[in-house]
Amino acid sequence: MQLFTAPLFLQTDDLPEPGKLCYNTRTMDTPEEAGEQGMDGVLETLERYFGFTSLRPGQDEVVEAVMQGRDALAIMPTGGGKSLCYQLPALCRGGVTIVVSPLIALMKDQVDALVARGIPAAAINSSLGADEYRQVMADFRAGTLRLVYVAPERFGQEGFMNTLSRMPVSLLAIDEAHCLSQWGHDFRPDYLRLGRVREALGCPQTIALTATATQFVREDILRTLQLREPAVIVSGFGRENLDFAITHCDSHRAKYDRIRRIMQKWKTGIVYCSTRKNVMRVYDEIRDAGLRVVAYHAGMTDEEREFSQNDFISGRADVVVATNAFGMGIDRADVRFVVHFEIPGSVEAYYQEAGRAGRDGEPAVCELLFNHVDLKTQEFFFEGSNPPLLLIRSLYHMLCAECSREAHELQWTVDEMAERLGKDVNPMAVGTALSVLIHAGAIQRFDVPGRNLKGTRVLDPEVSFAMLPIDSGKLEEKARRDHLKIEAITKYAYSTGCRQQWILEYFGEKDAEPCGHCDSCRQTEDEENLPELQGEDLLTVRKALSGVARASKRDASGTWQAVYGRSKIMDMLRGAQNAHMHRYLTSLSTYGLLKHLTDKKLKALFRAMQKAGLLVTTGGELPLLTLTKRGEEVMMSRCPARISRLGWSDTAPVPLKMRRTGQQILQGIALGRMDKELYSHLQELRRAIAEEHNIPVYRVLHTETMRSLATLKPTTMEAASRLKGVGPFTARNYLRFFVEVIRDYEGMD
Repeated sequence: MQLFTAPLFLQTDDLPEPGKLCYNTRTMDTPEEAGEQGMDGVLETLERYFGFTSLRPGQDEVVEAVMQGRDALAIMPTGGGKSLCYQLPALCRGGVTIVVSPLIALMKDQVDALVARGIPAAAINSSLGADEYRQVMADFRAGTLRLVYVAPERFGQEGFMNTLSRMPVSLLAIDEAHCLSQWGHDFRPDYLRLGRVREALGCPQTIALTATATQFVREDILRTLQLREPAVIVSGFGRENLDFAITHCDSHRAKYDRIRRIMQKWKTGIVYCSTRKNVMRVYDEIRDAGLRVVAYHAGMTDEEREFSQNDFISGRADVVVATNAFGMGIDRADVRFVVHFEIPGSVEAYYQEAGRAGRDGEPAVCELLFNHVDLKTQEFFFEGSNPPLLLIRSLYHMLCAECSREAHELQWTVDEMAERLGKDVNPMAVGTALSVLIHAGAIQRFDVPGRNLKGTRVLDPEVSFAMLPIDSGKLEEKARRDHLKIEAITKYAYSTGCRQQWILEYFGEKDAEPCGHCDSCRQTEDEENLPELQGEDLLTVRKALSGVARASKRDASGTWQAVYGRSKIMDMLRGAQNAHMHRYLTSLSTYGLLKHLTDKKLKALFRAMQKAGLLVTTGGELPLLTLTKRGEEVMMSRCPARISRLGWSDTAPVPLKMRRTGQQILQGIALGRMDKELYSHLQELRRAIAEEHNIPVYRVLHTETMRSLATLKPTTMEAASRLKGVGPFTARNYLRFFVEVIRDYEGMD
């Protein structure tokens, strides 16, 4: 079968003329009137250009608010379709929509998708060559572009702002809006100027969008942008198709083994690592696991990163091992797993990264591989993000001294600056200190011609540090909040209840219910079916709990308080004799009580007791272990002990298999069984089309639509066009090739 004998194109002459609004074949004068009468026309535009007949819950509220001319703040989960909330209104209105976007990869992905649909869009960022930039700016001035994506640092250029101020900006869309909050998990100083930019443009209608923002961050966004009586739409953070899990791992080897098992079962996914070094370690360990694996981190060249990104997006690679530099704007819908090799720096960062799984609505897993030692990495990042005032002052004095000499500017790397300040100075902290001085108006950073280096210039070396507008109180408050974020993600890692419920409550959803399918919920459900422990197994559990109790203390209210960590308590129960054993522990009556258990079995027993809610670990620099109320009840034989016996008991049952989700069962009832062989043929076709046109596979057909095709097997264009996810664009350009494959497969002429 030959693919595409003619080039693809879309008609663009049915877009509204610049300066006018177009809904339902009428021309209207104001957004308010359009909002009241034109949502039918918005839905027509939605189907014409995006192939959908309706908006998702949450999207509809945001789009309606924008069409009514209101400023808006939209908090929507990853995969919730935030970009459509400003792209769709942009097609229905005159003027240009300016989209502020933090990453070049994100811009490229969205602009490519819009252009493929025949929508005039462009991006302005540092990746453009001189000729490309001049062409985009010419199109911009001519008013032929509907959406212009702009990197936040571009607004600091006077020439660009002069051009922008003369353009009819109908909507300012600020994507990843949490970046403008100093209390957000991904603060970017260039975002801070957006409030002033908005004011310089005459306060155009503005929409700010983000996937993760606590109440404090939301208030900071509204305060910085000074939005007028904004509509604040918070869509539910819950993702019912995601199974969250936390696996406590004693070593990197245990983590590697766990990743391989997840890869074997789920095939397609992302493994996040906190450092570049660990990215390459994990990549080397799993690249021979039977799937195509690529690596991605900021230390790679632009070409290497682009190669890895394109391989993963197109489907040529199954798994990417990456730092958090990878992901924002990466819209591959069929990611079946997201694994975090180490604990991230905040709950916000974790949920945003984990949320890149299962964007097609199919089941996916999000697993955190946790070892308390990994928190040292986040402590290093914390120190780098929160330099003390003394370091900032020392850096400024050094720069002033050097720039007062003949050169008046320095061409030192950040590492060189750190070395000159002291051998123990964190280079990351120096980089943050430079940002503080830049925003205090004390220094400038500039590109050094011919070198991959930024130079530094002190604007006025005669100005003392005390005269700089640096608010030490704000720096201390930021440090306090950053520390609270690390505490929160640590509490999550040690939590024993429903994973998703814990996260939703963190984001302020007080009525969140247990999800019913995370590892904790499955464990609770399985425990209800476990037989009550008897005999030797029960005695072993009670001995272990007694050891924990002896190593703890009670407060005035009778609540158990932790004193020692898990390792020391297990050493005490084993009767270990080493220099690290506290003399008090060796004097306890429970010393050596479980010396018949191997180290491996004792660890498995403690994991089982903690999962069953009998033990609780407190977070902090040193994690400490003690009993819960339920653990005390089991120890005193006041309630039955139902915990997993896997790994520590010689009478452990065969583990239960993971149950299918309700969504999978309903699909099987409604549609019948998917033909896997046909699905494989359709996948090959989709990949061939994607490669021919250099686009990601999901832009050809979504995975959900592919599954429907392989299940229902429509043999006519009319029947195939009725499937969910098949819009006019897809039907016109791609669908007939899939129908032909189905007809050939079914043996039809």
